[in-house]
Amino acid sequence: MNELNHSPLIIDVAVTELNDADRRRLANPLVGGVIHFARNWQDRAQMTALNAEIKAIRPDLLICVDHEGGRVQRFRTDGFTRLPSMRSLGELWMRDAMRATKAATAAGQVLAAELRACGVDFSFAPVLDLDHGGSSVIGDRSFHRDPRVVALLAKSVMHGMLQMGMRNCGKHFPGHGFVNADSHVEIPVDRRGLKTILADDAQPYDWLAGTLTAVMPAHVIYPKVDRRPAGFSSRWLGDILRNRLAFDGAIFSDDLSMEAGRYIDGELLSYTDAALAALDAGCDLAMLCNQSIGDGRPLDELLDGFGVAARAGRWQPNARSEARRRALLPGEPSTDWNALVDSAGYERARQALVQAELTTPHNA
Repeated sequence: MNELNHSPLIIDVAVTELNDADRRRLANPLVGGVIHFARNWQDRAQMTALNAEIKAIRPDLLICVDHEGGRVQRFRTDGFTRLPSMRSLGELWMRDAMRATKAATAAGQVLAAELRACGVDFSFAPVLDLDHGGSSVIGDRSFHRDPRVVALLAKSVMHGMLQMGMRNCGKHFPGHGFVNADSHVEIPVDRRGLKTILADDAQPYDWLAGTLTAVMPAHVIYPKVDRRPAGFSSRWLGDILRNRLAFDGAIFSDDLSMEAGRYIDGELLSYTDAALAALDAGCDLAMLCNQSIGDGRPLDELLDGFGVAARAGRWQPNARSEARRRALLPGEPSTDWNALVDSAGYERARQALVQAELTTPHNA
């Protein structure tokens, strides 16, 4: 077995600086990336230094963050723009569609440019879930109830991100917005049929299949389609997303530490077995978050478990999945912060958000 052919695991680090355990795990060829959280942030200088050290260990590691705007924005201080919620862009669309499109592109530009200036490669954005009105976990993270509005505003955000050298990730396939339960703490069940879901919540994935570079499936069970949650379902990921919708980018599992992230067929799996099940179903990358805190034993068990699984023939590297992971890495070096804030394009994007009354000037 040559593990270097595939680095399928996305993990986290504990605090604002790497410790010896972090360095050892990040050097493991099974690890393909790291996801940051608010606890990893102190200021721009610290984040830039942290990411430089990560890249010094492995230049190919994908440095990720959940940084969507609104209430899901990990870095908010030391010059970072307070990005609008996606719902606010949808509300602007109802008043002035073209102005909303311009603001959505600007939001993507600012989001990506600021992250990249601190050494972050990739954000899990935008959310493509529809706002059905009852989901507390989605809520104002959604652009709109209408899949057409969601697709068009998401495409504008994605275009802005790409202009600043960052790929995108649509989530949570095929749609998390219809169910009220929060998959962080329980297992949501959506009892609609496949035809209904494809004609509504999954429509943005169909329309954007050629534009999306990554997709994250929902920790939701759709029992009329498959008894397994979408992220563990070869029917959802292979038959529908890959074949029917012709998506060929990277598929990330959602966080396997979530309450719904390890229940398959009524059984609570180990982190290793859950990651293996996600990859076997069609995910290219399996993500385990918030397990570096404390002794980090779950991460070490995951890495050790993959070695055991490989020797037993339960897991084999996948060169195509590895190519999809590497395609998410930026193609060009990022602009440093000082050069960014002096650039006309960045200032125009920020002013577009200010003029749309979606953020405030830096000096406000």
